[in-house]
Amino acid sequence: MLLELTMRELDKMSAREGRTSLAGVFPPIPTPFDEEENILFDRLEENLERWGGLPLGGYVVGGSNGEFVSLSQVERIEVLRRVCAQVGPGRLIVAGSGLHSTRETLKQTQAMAEVGAHAALVITPSYYKGRMESQALINHFRAIADHAPIPVVLYNVPANTGINMGADTIVPLSEHENIIGLKDSAGDVAKIAEIILRAPPDFQVLAGSASFLLGALAVGAVGTISALANLAGESLASLIELFHGGKLEQARVLQQRLVRPNAAVTSRFGVAGLKYALDLLGFYGGPPRSPLLALDSDQKVEIRTILEEAELLSQR
Repeated sequence: MLLELTMRELDKMSAREGRTSLAGVFPPIPTPFDEEENILFDRLEENLERWGGLPLGGYVVGGSNGEFVSLSQVERIEVLRRVCAQVGPGRLIVAGSGLHSTRETLKQTQAMAEVGAHAALVITPSYYKGRMESQALINHFRAIADHAPIPVVLYNVPANTGINMGADTIVPLSEHENIIGLKDSAGDVAKIAEIILRAPPDFQVLAGSASFLLGALAVGAVGTISALANLAGESLASLIELFHGGKLEQARVLQQRLVRPNAAVTSRFGVAGLKYALDLLGFYGGPPRSPLLALDSDQKVEIRTILEEAELLSQR
């Protein structure tokens, strides 16, 4: 019996070898629109060319900052297809494939794999959030991971969904051979530490916001998927390098400098703030798609001031 259990564990370990690495900095790229809210694929191409010169691990396509909830499923696939066609080898393309239905999420994941995605970022279904107890979420993610042709990354973003997955939900999911990691945007570093402690050693956790990247790295996170990575990818990569190089004081100073600009493009002004910040840096940001509102003149002044004080405009 002991030998049988040992062989079973060895088979499980073997199945997990060679997992897709999520280490590094991944910007969840915005979807560029014109004033009539049509997608500007030429602007997307220009942005990708500029990001291509930065030390990024890859891109998230169809995440919250990509306004995926405001795109049709056809648009989501087409944006991803364009990105996959342009981005060369060496960069991971993670596709946001989550929908409210398990069945439709799996279909979307399969479609995204067909056009070139390397992994799927699957958000918690939230419309029936009152019934999304732990077992419902475990069943949902396991069903997708069982049949998805690409690895699955869990996405916990309670600010948007109203659902905050706990460690007792995430840890059992981490044992699935096709669930390779977690993007956690809740900002609870203690919970991240618990997950990393209890999950298999190759389960990878990514800070879902640049505001707590250093704290997450300190407890074992491997990188970040964060809005700020779109305009400060080099700074975030430097922070990770400083941490791993043992230069903790320099990492601390850099982390502090990034807190205000991170808030400006997330909790303060959201997608519209991120897009305007990209405009300031010479990328194409453009307007958000309604019902999101563009920034007013005072808000634009505030974002410019924040970026200047954080020395991010000098990257232009």
